[in-house]
Amino acid sequence: MVNAPVRVRFCPSPTGNPHVGLVRTALFNWAFARHHGGTLVFRIEDTDAARDSEESYNQLLESMRWLGFDWDEGPEVGGPHAPYRQSQRMDIYKDVAEKLLTGGYAYHCYCTTEELDTRRDAARAAGKPSGYDGHCRELSAEQTAAYEAEGRTSIVRFRMPDEALTFTDLVRGELTFQPENVPDYGIVRANGAPLYTLVNPVDDALMEITHVLRGEDLLSSTPRQLALYKALIELGIAKGTPAFGHLPYVMGEGNKKLSKRDPQASLNLYRERGFLPEGLLNYLSLLGWSIAEDRDIFSVEEMVAAFDIKDVNANPARFDLKKCEHINAEHIRKLDVKTFTEACGPWLKAPFAPWAPESFDADRFAAIAPYAQTRVTVLSDITANVDFLFLDEPATDEASWAKAMKEGSDALLITARANLAAAEWNADALKNAILTAGEEHGLKLGKAQAPVRVAVTGRTIGLPLFESLEILGREKTIARIDAALARLAAA
Repeated sequence: MVNAPVRVRFCPSPTGNPHVGLVRTALFNWAFARHHGGTLVFRIEDTDAARDSEESYNQLLESMRWLGFDWDEGPEVGGPHAPYRQSQRMDIYKDVAEKLLTGGYAYHCYCTTEELDTRRDAARAAGKPSGYDGHCRELSAEQTAAYEAEGRTSIVRFRMPDEALTFTDLVRGELTFQPENVPDYGIVRANGAPLYTLVNPVDDALMEITHVLRGEDLLSSTPRQLALYKALIELGIAKGTPAFGHLPYVMGEGNKKLSKRDPQASLNLYRERGFLPEGLLNYLSLLGWSIAEDRDIFSVEEMVAAFDIKDVNANPARFDLKKCEHINAEHIRKLDVKTFTEACGPWLKAPFAPWAPESFDADRFAAIAPYAQTRVTVLSDITANVDFLFLDEPATDEASWAKAMKEGSDALLITARANLAAAEWNADALKNAILTAGEEHGLKLGKAQAPVRVAVTGRTIGLPLFESLEILGREKTIARIDAALARLAAA
């Protein structure tokens, strides 16, 4: 049972293209907030000036809008805890770090990288944990002065408690971390820049986040944050500690975590291929959660109504592109024809369409759209499915030509041409014309229509042939059969 009011956050860094694993995290947070009538805080973690970019920031906002996510506080919306970009909150982090130092919860560490590496190597050789050994934890004033006289700089480390830390993960149940496995850690760099280990929990505390739903890769940082929360509460900065739930890894090829470098990881890829947001989100929701054992297809609204964090599976979830495409295709089928026709718009013009803009005929496309809707997996498939309608000549696939144009195909095409030229121009009559031509040459309809399909559309597989011929028109159909006969004769 979740006590209201729920406040969750989605806090990506604006580095590169959004990753589908990131989208899955956003989806679960958004669905959790909406299911409980709570608040979603959209926060930008942009303190890494070397990697963050304004282009990536704008892309994040555009991606959230494309996916259909709305947020209650954050960029473009505002809210009581503004600003929502960490780069604009540096004074806050500096103030908190000073309070942690003054209160004895943190200390200055003067160890050099070389000294740290030497001591870590020695610890490993002795079979001991190789984390920070607390060398600067209890420096005297004289030792501190001596280090500073040497010109050493210092980072700020948080002082971890010398006791086990236990918490109940919303996905994984009760977890315990022993103190030797969670050493003191850095919260401020030597140049004064705050680290993620400080800014993330401080923002969660000040924004009164109640539930933190994030990736499994951040699980090891949770005991650090629990200890920091205790200090923040004692300092009067935080009101309480949020509940944590760590979502399962999304796995790619070879049982490896799906990384930004994997081709199927980029959200932009799915937008460019013409996935529907509803289809992509439906599939991503299945990476660790399900609405029912025997049901894979559902709407975003149905997911929100059913979503419960306790139903999230802790086991890694494998990304299956084929299943993702199948689910997207099912969502395409569910569109009304008018919506489908409008959604195809970007793929019917440059740079996707291979035909001249003036060759496109909206009425022809509207006529073919109901047949295309049952065939495409992603919206970008529409271009190759309907190009025969708008090109001066079909974009003939040579493998299809070789497969369909067997010995005797010329004779079949001659008979089919004559029958088509004399037929009424509707799908039923055109089917009968080709059926009759096939019978005359001892061929069933499937074999008889293959040379006609390749001659007219350029491919052996495509939209229903007779409806396609009806929409293409008598003149173009006959002209293309003539062109195919000329090519056969030349060969």
